[in-house]
Amino acid sequence: MKNRTIKKVAVLGSGVMGSRIACHFANIGVEVVLLDIVPRELTEKEQKAGLTLEHKSVRNRIVNDALTTAIKSKPSPVFDKKVAGLITTGNFDDDMKRISECDWVIEVVVEKLEIKKIVFEQVEKFRKPGTLITSNTSGIPMKFMVEGRSDDFRKHFCGSHFFNPPRYLRLLEIIPAPETDPEIVDFLMHYGDKFLGKETVLCKDTPAFIANRIGVYSMMSAMKVVEEMGLTVGEVDKLTGPVLGRPKSATFRTTDVVGLDTMVNVANNLYAGLPEDESRDAFKLPGIVKEVYDKGWWGDKSKQGYYKKSKDENGKKVILELDLKTMEYGDKTRAKFKALEATKEIDNLKKRIPVLVNFEDKAGEFYRKTFYDVFRYCSNRIPEISDETYRLDQAVCAGFGWEIGPFETWDLLGVKETVAKMEAADQKPAEWVYEMLESGAENFYKSENGKRLYYDISSKSYKVIPGTEDLILLDSLRATNVVWGNAGATLFDIGDGVLNLEFHSKMNSLGPEVIEGIHTAISKAEEEGWNGLVIGNEGQQFSAGANLAMLFMYAGEQEWDEVNMMIAQFQKTMMRARYSSIPVVAATSGLALGGGCELSMHCDAIQAHAETYMGLVEVGVGLIPAGGGTKELTLRVSDSYKNGDVEFNALQDAFMAIATAKVATSANEMREMRFMNDISEVTLNRSRLIADAKRKVLELQAAGYQQQAERKDIKVQGRAGMALFEAGVTGMQYGHWASEHDAKIARKLNYVMNGGDLSQPTLVSEQYLLDLEREAFLSLCGEKKTLERIHSILFKGKPLRN
Repeated sequence: MKNRTIKKVAVLGSGVMGSRIACHFANIGVEVVLLDIVPRELTEKEQKAGLTLEHKSVRNRIVNDALTTAIKSKPSPVFDKKVAGLITTGNFDDDMKRISECDWVIEVVVEKLEIKKIVFEQVEKFRKPGTLITSNTSGIPMKFMVEGRSDDFRKHFCGSHFFNPPRYLRLLEIIPAPETDPEIVDFLMHYGDKFLGKETVLCKDTPAFIANRIGVYSMMSAMKVVEEMGLTVGEVDKLTGPVLGRPKSATFRTTDVVGLDTMVNVANNLYAGLPEDESRDAFKLPGIVKEVYDKGWWGDKSKQGYYKKSKDENGKKVILELDLKTMEYGDKTRAKFKALEATKEIDNLKKRIPVLVNFEDKAGEFYRKTFYDVFRYCSNRIPEISDETYRLDQAVCAGFGWEIGPFETWDLLGVKETVAKMEAADQKPAEWVYEMLESGAENFYKSENGKRLYYDISSKSYKVIPGTEDLILLDSLRATNVVWGNAGATLFDIGDGVLNLEFHSKMNSLGPEVIEGIHTAISKAEEEGWNGLVIGNEGQQFSAGANLAMLFMYAGEQEWDEVNMMIAQFQKTMMRARYSSIPVVAATSGLALGGGCELSMHCDAIQAHAETYMGLVEVGVGLIPAGGGTKELTLRVSDSYKNGDVEFNALQDAFMAIATAKVATSANEMREMRFMNDISEVTLNRSRLIADAKRKVLELQAAGYQQQAERKDIKVQGRAGMALFEAGVTGMQYGHWASEHDAKIARKLNYVMNGGDLSQPTLVSEQYLLDLEREAFLSLCGEKKTLERIHSILFKGKPLRN
């Protein structure tokens, strides 16, 4: 592959997608020029200010307003506000010449071919030869966009379809035009994966490419079954959400968020553009879609869709649900299915799905009707939209947030058995599926020597999925490389003398089995001569924290010795990671809260996925961090003092982070909040996280890893610091920012972080602070209001402010 670097990118079009694509490039440190059209008329405010259409602020108003809106939006498109400084704005008329400075030009204007062609004509005037030029179109054929363009333009042109929001949705579809240089395709596939953190999927230039073709078909298929079976909005969203490993917004809520008009437009375009599709009629709008669309109830943008926000007689906000039969809004329906009850305790998604699909009730019937139809449709799309099955699974999972794609789901149910059931349901799959089974291949995927293989239709053999050769896939190692395990954790040999400890408790909480796993993993590594340990997994979360249920039981029964022993054991485990004789690296992603944060901070380094949400959130359950979290943040602030001078602002920031249960919303913020030390690193692509963490372990070992000794030089402020923070706590109480119980917790935290009742600033040990935080934690466990908070989290799933 030719050496090509991307230092500066031009994004043409600053709408919802353009502004957020610009933000994501800034997230990874790339300079961005963001351009849009010049306004045609003045606003009332501009007229009153005496401005004209020639003023720069007016000419750049559209682009500046769009960028400001994007940066203020939630969820935020930027890792932290500072990265926005890498984006400069301008307009097409005055600033198109600036694209000559850029290595990559991305067109993100309105989805109209004639407008895109006008923009490309302008681009051709200023673009330097060899520059990448791509379009974020969601469906316009590439061959039409390059008509009339130069040879160099056509050679360097490609489709690069990001999914919204670009920071969070991992899919980037790469769609070559007829004359695109293969080197350009290879570069975009590599760059999207390595630098943008995307699941880059190579697509054919067919209508809606891969993800929208399959994803929208899946939704339309489900809508027709819903109408046929008379299911409610609430029932369907319960059946098609997290229980299947899909987003919480499921089917109808997703439609409201995305906009029913958007979904209808895609469906209509697919119907018009697919005269040869055997299932073309599926894209015709069913009654429960057409009627809602015709009423203009398009979802959040029109303030009502399949759901509607309202207020009850007490003025309390409520969510109403659309009755699909009467088209009137009412209370949300509760889904009651025996299949859901039967699988409530099955946490493993791959074990839960077969039970759901084969269950003999209305839910099972719904699953069979929708799954078999989608399986059939996907099998028939090969080789039309892709020559390989894995690309369909990758695109749907990364673009629509599914944990498991259609072909992988089919594998879970048994390919051969499911084909027989599909035939009985008049959903016969494509002929190549029968040929695969006749060849002796029983699955679309299999694992071999730690690699993930897919069935290649053309060669009738299994091949390694391209791009995964240097990844570490724990699921592929499960049959051959397990060193040790219990009910809550599994220890893998991941090669080169490195171990990996995976948690698989509920939400990866740190219960007794996980604690045993951490001790065992470190002991084995030390005693058997391993190079080091990675703590990480392939699940959605790193760890949601300690096991609250056990704590609640002991505290409720006033078994204070048990609570004390439990905290001491937890602290000992954290220190075990800190003082081990081998390097330990935490590979974090998703939630790393409470104990999950404390464990990460006590490892030698964190290899953090950019989308890690880390925080010491114990205040939310009426406690303070006592697994070394309070101690560790105090230690890190102490290390930041220059020339021994106290920086109360730094100490106050750390105090407030714990007292307000602040959560870092990216790896950038984790570093700012001192959760990550100087040698910790960030991984953009979640799939590469464990491999990167392993590399970090080997780097630490190669650099001559030294076992750490207990720190005894932590500077605490004593009474002076306590007095300062006490004034702040009292002020928050008087201002009604903190309840009486919040204030009590904050005072306990204040006491620990300042080292207790000391007459002057003093150097103390880690153990001294650990003892203080354990005492504070233990005393708070005896508070009725703390137990109420823990009860609310455990049994209602939401925090309580009391």
